[in-house]
Amino acid sequence: MLQLAGLWMALATFLGIWGGHVGVRWLERTVTRVAPAATVLATLGLGLNLFTLFAPNLNVAGVCSIIGITLLWDAYELFRQQRRVRKGHAPANPRNPRHAAYLAAAGPATTTDLLDREPTGQPARPPRGSVAPLHHSERLPAPVSFE
Repeated sequence: MLQLAGLWMALATFLGIWGGHVGVRWLERTVTRVAPAATVLATLGLGLNLFTLFAPNLNVAGVCSIIGITLLWDAYELFRQQRRVRKGHAPANPRNPRHAAYLAAAGPATTTDLLDREPTGQPARPPRGSVAPLHHSERLPAPVSFE
């Protein structure tokens, strides 16, 4: 008899982490208030983890527990992502009133997506004094070679 519990739990882990990463970025970018979305995620996570206590089998319990813990972590990550946007480490959405306030405060918030660039081997930093995204035509320092 094949044991598929590990396969289902690995799949739940991969999809939970991937969906959580994408979902947190999307939620933080679109919602005007983070707390209600985080409350919903935390409630779903707690509910799934309580369900695992009474689950009919190990596969269902394992998958629900993994997704439940992931949802709890995503609720926490929403607040961390909000701080990353304020500090300019993640792009702000100028159409979101909360992000527009960050941008208007002339702080470090930026609309530049530091992940949308060619890898250069250098630390990712937004251009100084600008909120324009990096273009591939800009000259960047050559990566350091350790050969």
